[in-house]
Amino acid sequence: MGKIFFWGLAIACFLATAVFTAPGPGLAAEKPFTFGLLLVGPYNDHGWSQAHFDGGKYVEEKVPGTKMIYIDKVNPADRAGVTIPQLVDDMVEKGAKLIIANSDDMKDGTREAALQHPEVHFVHISGDGVLTGKAPKNLSNLMGRMEYGKMMAGFVAAMTTKTGKIGYLGPLINEETRRLSASAFLGARYAWEKVLKKNARDLKFQVTWIGFWFNIPGVTADPTQVVQNFFNTGYDVVISGIDTTEAVVVARQKKKQGKNIWAIPYDYLGACQGAPDVCLGVPYFNWGPGYVKFIKAAMSGNWKSEWDWLGPDWKDINNPDTSTVGFAPGPALSVSANKALDAFIRDLGNGKINLFKGPLNYQDGKPFLKAGQTASDQQIWYMEQLLEGMSGQSSAK
Repeated sequence: MGKIFFWGLAIACFLATAVFTAPGPGLAAEKPFTFGLLLVGPYNDHGWSQAHFDGGKYVEEKVPGTKMIYIDKVNPADRAGVTIPQLVDDMVEKGAKLIIANSDDMKDGTREAALQHPEVHFVHISGDGVLTGKAPKNLSNLMGRMEYGKMMAGFVAAMTTKTGKIGYLGPLINEETRRLSASAFLGARYAWEKVLKKNARDLKFQVTWIGFWFNIPGVTADPTQVVQNFFNTGYDVVISGIDTTEAVVVARQKKKQGKNIWAIPYDYLGACQGAPDVCLGVPYFNWGPGYVKFIKAAMSGNWKSEWDWLGPDWKDINNPDTSTVGFAPGPALSVSANKALDAFIRDLGNGKINLFKGPLNYQDGKPFLKAGQTASDQQIWYMEQLLEGMSGQSSAK
């Protein structure tokens, strides 16, 4: 994930106590294979970081002889002054043989640490070091094809909205967040035009960025206020692109006030919990299977540096053992919209629908895909702008 940190000098007292051992089952070996997680947010954030933490617990369950340690809240608000290589040094001292860094802004620090510890394996989530050739041999990249999950989120949003106004709560602006918000827009547009047979001009899709993956008072825009502004100005569905649950929290409050509104959280399977009357569903990551692959490779001596961009298991997108990306329909999703979603998922999986197929233009009118052209992985990965038909900034400048 693209997060911009400013690292300074180490805080010695923090490093002395930073690494937590996650509670887990009894270990099968006297000397377990220890792996470490560096989490940008709290391990129990009901979002991005908790999904990774649960992936680590999955490894402990599925791979005998493994033990997870972790450091959470690795961000400028909570861990100012600590560098990624310093955190890695501490984990290695505690026996970590493989370390997973779960934020895109950790890219440079993770690569530096990998060069300093060639005997340790590293997995950097969401990065492109292997793709660009900058990664050392002991570093791999892993990411889920959440573009599909966001298409599903956009689809159910458009199937549900009564006003034709969908808000997208964006984090910071980078290639990843542009392609994910664009995917949600494409899913919404498909439902609006192809399923509901409505005029494209009557669909409004607004992206509002807060400046980071979660609220940092005094640094970001307040996501609670952004969601309130959406609902107070006629937007009746908000899709979240941030790590935390403000969208459903505010939606639940507005629902109690009598407003007919809905929300779609992000990242974590359990994000709809406590919001049955407003949650349309959640696109979520399932990191366990990808983690298992890399940890088994490291344990067996069969490691190789890879860039893995893993999609759903189209036979069962919610299979916890096989699908890296899923979509869990929410309690507030109507029966008819759920039925339409099932058909949409089926056609995405069998290739009947490909929403990254031209003609598609960028927001400024520049062609993204010519008529009949299908986007390559790199064209999608390195998306330059939002798409034509979306409102909101394409650049932080």
